[in-house]
Amino acid sequence: MIRRKRTELNITEARALRTLAHPARQRLITELYSGEVLTATEAAELVGLTPSATSYHLRALEKAGIVVRDEGTSDARQRPWRAAADSLSVRPEAYRHSPAGVQDANLAGWSSDIQAGMERAERAMAAGRDDVGHMSHSRLWLTWQEVEELADRIMELTEEYKVRTRADHPEGARAWDAYRLVLPTKEIPDTPREDR
Repeated sequence: MIRRKRTELNITEARALRTLAHPARQRLITELYSGEVLTATEAAELVGLTPSATSYHLRALEKAGIVVRDEGTSDARQRPWRAAADSLSVRPEAYRHSPAGVQDANLAGWSSDIQAGMERAERAMAAGRDDVGHMSHSRLWLTWQEVEELADRIMELTEEYKVRTRADHPEGARAWDAYRLVLPTKEIPDTPREDR
């Protein structure tokens, strides 16, 4: 099997981060960056908006270079949208010049999604289910280089599954949200250090 090189879109500008700071846009990104190719109408059903509101948010994401029109359809009215890359990362420099409200809005989307997923898992466990996901927490002592290496290794492990979509997956497969978080346990000093 020959694998194509996967692409990553790195958000480095405050303006692009502001574009992401809307719950509907975050939901659209989740769907499109999971490999889906969707019309505005299909996307609207998934994110709970009208097709016209969804189109508005998709055009804003397109202007920021985050999503693109899929060229596989000739009908401009029904031309679907897709992610501009295989994965998306928000880099630290995007946060440096963003107001706190923008930063909070971006983090709130992740936090509420993670909390909702954990609550769903807890309810399923309480009801007697075992196949509810995997949650673990570890304290690791790592250099900054090791943090980056760990993130790369986790990404490599998930790559083979990222080609699956709502329409194309093995029988019995369900959608799972996977998060890669390696977070500091204490405030990080303002002075850069090589050993972090």
